[in-house]
Amino acid sequence: MKETLGNVPASRLGIALIDAHRAFFTALPKVELHCHLLGAVRHETFIALAEKSNAPIEREEIDAFYTRGEKPVGVLRVLRALDEHLLTHADDLHRIAYEYLADAAAHQVRHSEFFWNPTGTVRVSKIPYADAQAAIVTAIRDAARDFGISARLIPSIDREADPDEAIALVDWMCAHRAKEVAGLGIDYRENDRPPELFWKAYRNARNAGFKTTAHAGEFGMPWRNVETAVDLLQCDRIDHGYTIVDNPQLAAQYAERGIVFTVVPTNSYYLRTLAPEVWAEQHPMRRMPGLGLKIHPNTDDPTLHKVTPSEAWQLMHSHFGFSIAELRQFMLNGIDGAWIDEATRHAWRAAWGAEFDALAATLPA
Repeated sequence: MKETLGNVPASRLGIALIDAHRAFFTALPKVELHCHLLGAVRHETFIALAEKSNAPIEREEIDAFYTRGEKPVGVLRVLRALDEHLLTHADDLHRIAYEYLADAAAHQVRHSEFFWNPTGTVRVSKIPYADAQAAIVTAIRDAARDFGISARLIPSIDREADPDEAIALVDWMCAHRAKEVAGLGIDYRENDRPPELFWKAYRNARNAGFKTTAHAGEFGMPWRNVETAVDLLQCDRIDHGYTIVDNPQLAAQYAERGIVFTVVPTNSYYLRTLAPEVWAEQHPMRRMPGLGLKIHPNTDDPTLHKVTPSEAWQLMHSHFGFSIAELRQFMLNGIDGAWIDEATRHAWRAAWGAEFDALAATLPA
């Protein structure tokens, strides 16, 4: 059987992973800043929700959703199917959020900031925003009690919907404030839906005291989308952002500002568009640290990408060739990019840095 890592074939491995390295990446303390709730649904939970709602989806189709080949298709159709057919009650959101956090904690994710698209939940699933948010927040609190993981929720704009829906989303966030709801994001297909369409929602979110982030430069879209997200929308961090490498001068400015880019080693676009034998070498993420940019690896849609948090970090070493010392900096970048208080940030940097060094000392030369 061909070995895979994060569902990427062994033919793409740049460094052989031995058991000591696998144990290291599992034990590594982690934050997760870029994960979509509906992209983290367990396969068996998807089946159970489909049976409960009598969804018109065959088992073979569900299985296909969770199959990822060398040229993976996008996951957006799966997310739409969840909204349309499977999510019928706020308890469904509690279940998938709690299970996601349990799975993340098993890989030493100690803090997660994850995305949820309320527009689909409210408009398509017909679950009121207040009920849906309350269910997810309760799951966050339950997971903290049961697994010791802290988490924050990021309601995220569906950029394929009308920009007025984004404004409504921010209104909902303001009307139902909870300390676990940290900020605003934006995702779904970037093509033909540039960030500037949503300037008003971002302005309203900032004025209300929320943090902000945005998917930009993800689908090979130009670096100007990254510039717009940073300079017009005034985002605190950027999700993906790969095409910033096409403008080294702008990259230098963002490096100086210390903006954190939450990158995804299993990003579907580059696995589809680059040849297997050069995929890791030509992926623009590989060039980002050399431009001084602060990157941090994440799972994005872990169950659909068939990758765990530990494997996402392994890929940074085995496929992209980043050194153990560079990974230590990436870990600190994640702490810097997290929406936590400064006392916690300072404590985590010190404690996790020492923990990382102790774990690294166990690795063979």
